[in-house]
Amino acid sequence: MKSIVTVVLLIMSAHLAAVAALAQSEDKAVIDRFILAQATKAHGEEPDGIRKVADGDLNRDGVADVAVLYTIEGQNGSNNYIQYLAVFLRQNGRLVYTAGQPVGGKNRREIELTSIKDNVIFFNTTAYGPRDPSCCPTIKGKTKFVLAGKKLSERRQK
Repeated sequence: MKSIVTVVLLIMSAHLAAVAALAQSEDKAVIDRFILAQATKAHGEEPDGIRKVADGDLNRDGVADVAVLYTIEGQNGSNNYIQYLAVFLRQNGRLVYTAGQPVGGKNRREIELTSIKDNVIFFNTTAYGPRDPSCCPTIKGKTKFVLAGKKLSERRQK
């Protein structure tokens, strides 16, 4: 009897792992399609390996949503880059784009997604000082964004 229970538990664990992997794959595909469309509109591209994704409840429904910080660079052949925040809410088990906006970039600030906690998206920032060259911002800070309806609102931290 004990061995039957063990086998059943192993089968259930394997099934749950497969379902979780499929959901992650579907989430990534939704995000990939969205960013590719944004890059195409901006006549730029997303560089490899710098996208950051965090999950947590953003609309107080008890279900994990997703915040994505991504970069589009080379707009119209330039050496510009812009960092964007996109929020995807989980509706009926699937991610749905809900809100987004530019949050950083060349000659503005560098921004790094750190976490989602208590319906708030947290970031570390590095802003430009008056004498900083365009390559190298130096002023460290923090900021956070909250989702209100279908709009993101920034709340700078001191």
